[in-house]
Amino acid sequence: MSNIAIITARGGSKRIPRKNIKEFCGRPIIEYSIKAALDSNIFDEVMVSTDSEEIAEIACAAGAKVPFLRSEKTSDDFATTADVIMEVLQKYKEKGKTFTYACCIYPTAPFVTATKLNDGIKLLKKKSGNMVMPIVMFSFPPQRGMIYGGDGIKHKWPENKNLRSQDLEPIYHDCGQFYCYDVEKFISQKGQFINGIIPMIMPETQVQDIDNMDDWKIAELKYQLMNKF
Repeated sequence: MSNIAIITARGGSKRIPRKNIKEFCGRPIIEYSIKAALDSNIFDEVMVSTDSEEIAEIACAAGAKVPFLRSEKTSDDFATTADVIMEVLQKYKEKGKTFTYACCIYPTAPFVTATKLNDGIKLLKKKSGNMVMPIVMFSFPPQRGMIYGGDGIKHKWPENKNLRSQDLEPIYHDCGQFYCYDVEKFISQKGQFINGIIPMIMPETQVQDIDNMDDWKIAELKYQLMNKF
């Protein structure tokens, strides 16, 4: 039984330049993902999939491996995470290495910890699922969302506008931090899982999408808060 951590770090970033290696609370943000994977002591291989020589250099200095650069096909704007993981697993197979479990970790996920990765793999084994996905509940109920048009704003679902938040079904979304996979099932289904997805519920204080500089600042504040306790 062998496990691999795959950190997906493409070089191009339009909204936040050099996002995957931008300094976050004192060090390149990708280093947090690498450190969590290494500290977990559950991976036989901790690698970074990138098309960037600069990212590769920083990743190797942090202790990860970059045995090959990502192909042009999996480096464009249309490549999916599943495409990248599939390529990595195929490249390793060509080198004679196969894995039982894989964990895809995003490079801008400083809230990922060794404990969370351990818990994810343990949960996957225990439940015999296809994959484990960290999720978080929407802080505001989407059922009461509004849309904006030329004639002002209106409720998307008017039937919910007078309902109390506590009376609406909780809805969750992907944290966008990491995923744990059963490799055999991942390959057989090409990463397109419809069922067998096991949730790990995360607190909102440890989740933050980072799409712009305001998000970045909020993430740093949340990270500092998380590490005070």
